[in-house]
Amino acid sequence: MSGLFDIAPSGAPVKNRPLADRLRPQTLEDVIGQEHLSGEGGSLRRMVEGGSLPSLIFWGPPGCGKTTLARILASHTDLHYEQISAIFSGVADLKKNF
Repeated sequence: MSGLFDIAPSGAPVKNRPLADRLRPQTLEDVIGQEHLSGEGGSLRRMVEGGSLPSLIFWGPPGCGKTTLARILASHTDLHYEQISAIFSGVADLKKNF
């Protein structure tokens, strides 16, 4: 994980980013828990190393790491990632993104 006082991956100074964003894992190695999925030999790690991901649905309570994991997977596979909030987005937003 990057230090709190480093430059963000986007090139923006870390001090301008919220603390939660500064502490967000950036790689699968930074993810804590679910080692059977993200650790050595885990299914997510094998998919990433193979360079191919199927469609995935992450389900869980707010703050459990769904968005973080999606960002990590997209960055490791060079896939396009578009963040959409189910609460704030409507059908028009979904159509625009798809």
